[in-house]
Amino acid sequence: MDLRRTASGLWREGRTGLELAGLLRDPGFRRADPRAGRGRPVLLVPGFLAGDETLRVLGGWLRRSGFRPGGAGMHLNAGCFTAALDVLEERAQTLRDATGRRVAIVGQSHGGNLGRALAVRRADLVSGVVAMGTPLVDPFAIHPVARLQVRVVGALGSLGAPGLFSRDCLEGDCCAEVRRAATRPFPSKVGFVSIYSRSDAIVDWRACLDPAAEHVEVDASHIGMAVNAQAYGVVAAALGRFDAAAPRRRAGKARVPA
Repeated sequence: MDLRRTASGLWREGRTGLELAGLLRDPGFRRADPRAGRGRPVLLVPGFLAGDETLRVLGGWLRRSGFRPGGAGMHLNAGCFTAALDVLEERAQTLRDATGRRVAIVGQSHGGNLGRALAVRRADLVSGVVAMGTPLVDPFAIHPVARLQVRVVGALGSLGAPGLFSRDCLEGDCCAEVRRAATRPFPSKVGFVSIYSRSDAIVDWRACLDPAAEHVEVDASHIGMAVNAQAYGVVAAALGRFDAAAPRRRAGKARVPA
């Protein structure tokens, strides 16, 4: 990553409000087709230091489009990676049992890393993963300010601060499985789309180019991908392909996570 370029480019993340305004004017967002999703389940995973609320607009649009979105249950995505993955697996299983269909995962930034890890761990649960601005190839190919945040959170977690990951998650045995999942072969029967932006001021766009994924470029800020009309179009197209021909199982009565 060119640190001089990214250090002077953080101003680009100030576009989020404009991206939201553009989304609210977009015909595809305003006139969502309620028949598009056909009740297919989608698990939404927020980025680092973000919570489910940051994907509320996306979840509302998916619901209006006929999908069945569920949240990751995260108020702040800053905890132990393995614990987070365990929770996501449980929620994906709940969605699978409730709908009889494999679950699509849409993850922003670090949420996409967790989505990839879950697909590697439980390909039977996952129909596809859409990663938005996710440093899949190198999780630390991020802006120095963001890298500092990771180190500070890790240090606080190592000192015992509740709800935060520790340095052992980054380097020790605690989250070795999650770290290995980043390089393990991606399951061939699971769809995989990586959305990236060359004007992303937080993540080096080249780190989003996982060889196993289909790469789609949009014009978006890193934070603004959650409210970007182009990104929504890519998500809609990907979800339309994921699990389209997969057989259904009988749906159970499990409660869909909020």
